[in-house]
Amino acid sequence: MQTLLLFGLAGILAQLVDGSLGMAFGVTATTTLVTLGTAPAVASAAVHLAEVGTALASGAAHWRFRNIDWRTVVILAVPGAVGAVLGAYVLTSLPMEFAEVWITAVLLLLGLYVLVRFAFLRLGALVATRRPSARFLAPLGLVAGFVDASGGGGWGPVATTTLLSSGRLEPRKVVGSVDTSEFIVALAASAGFLLTLPQEHELNYTVVAGLMIGGVLAAPLAAWLVRKLPPRVLGAAAGGLIVFTNARTLLNATDTGSTVTTVVLTGVGVLWAVGLTAAIRSVREERRRREHEAHETPVG
Repeated sequence: MQTLLLFGLAGILAQLVDGSLGMAFGVTATTTLVTLGTAPAVASAAVHLAEVGTALASGAAHWRFRNIDWRTVVILAVPGAVGAVLGAYVLTSLPMEFAEVWITAVLLLLGLYVLVRFAFLRLGALVATRRPSARFLAPLGLVAGFVDASGGGGWGPVATTTLLSSGRLEPRKVVGSVDTSEFIVALAASAGFLLTLPQEHELNYTVVAGLMIGGVLAAPLAAWLVRKLPPRVLGAAAGGLIVFTNARTLLNATDTGSTVTTVVLTGVGVLWAVGLTAAIRSVREERRRREHEAHETPVG
């Protein structure tokens, strides 16, 4: 029961981040499992099984709030499913020691990308002038699906950030469409892992249930938060936590000395603090600018 409650809480936190930013459920949840000593392939398999439920609930919530472009969902999800099956096969084929280093390095890089993007880059008001084409969406889905399954997460960081930066779809519809298409990708990845996982690796279905229940419970709130919560602050906070946790895991996995470990983790902590400060400052500046523009706009 304690395991169910603990991972239920982890699922709630991961879904609040994912549903609000359109990314990072897998990165956050897989980071937790790998940190607790779960084999990389088992961790990714458990998270993707949980994501079948959380993505379905998240998609339903985003549908209710009209955050979905269904054409984007379909074109993105099909090649994403193919990439996810390939990624699952690759991860289960890697030796245990190499797989741990690989998945931790991927998670660290994805976390760093999330931190830098939301803390330091100018997000802007990305409103669509034209919808994304199939030639753009299909390769994106294939790559994002492969990274997601082989790295324990990455569907959102790859797909959401690419779609946002393209400026071809309204931000809330980017988040809703990516979250909804993740249901198909998670289903495909789960099937791939169940078919290819070695027999000595057993899934802990209590962990899967905890992540899934927590994520499902948090999905409606996360879909609402995407309209209300400053994404900069949440992205910087989540990205920094992911970077710090995976940096520590990677340093331990490579038997790095205590002095180097302390220096590196201190540097990551400083970067995290600077990123959060920059994110909060940017939110305040953007709010002041909007208020000034509203005040300067003539009425009538």
